[in-house]
Amino acid sequence: MSAFFAKVDKIKPVYDVAYKVVLFICKLLLIADILITTMSVIGRYVPFVPDPSWSEEVVLTLMSYMAVLSAALAIRKGSHIRMTAFDRYLPKKIITLLDLFADVCVFALAIVMLTVGWKYAAGIGAKGTYVSMPFLSRFWMYFPIPVAGFAMIIFELEAIYMHIKSIFVKEEDK
Repeated sequence: MSAFFAKVDKIKPVYDVAYKVVLFICKLLLIADILITTMSVIGRYVPFVPDPSWSEEVVLTLMSYMAVLSAALAIRKGSHIRMTAFDRYLPKKIITLLDLFADVCVFALAIVMLTVGWKYAAGIGAKGTYVSMPFLSRFWMYFPIPVAGFAMIIFELEAIYMHIKSIFVKEEDK
């Protein structure tokens, strides 16, 4: 059984790259948010700096991408909100099984986010446009949900695998 897990563990660099890519995207979105907001605020007080009408909608859209992608990143690090009040009173195997159950539930949510989110983005989102930018589809406003669902699926697969591995592989075998 340990040989199986050793072979599957070779996939870990793929997860590392996926994490770094999503983190890099979040950093770029944050930089864009800061720059656009700064330009908008300065544009209100300095006459020669433009205050674009589209800045609020773009900033809110970028923030929605950051929020859902950073939540997906939290899955990988195990830093998402979770209930641990009873962890010290329960046996380690029960905690592992409860964590596995929670990750399976989040995995199911991620699949729903990907499928239903895509339907909304391609359906409702594709039919409308931003108020301040009539040339840009509202698809981009709904698209963070399926993107986050996809990222969550990737990181939940790893979390579920790690829980299963911890059940079958003893500490000294690792």
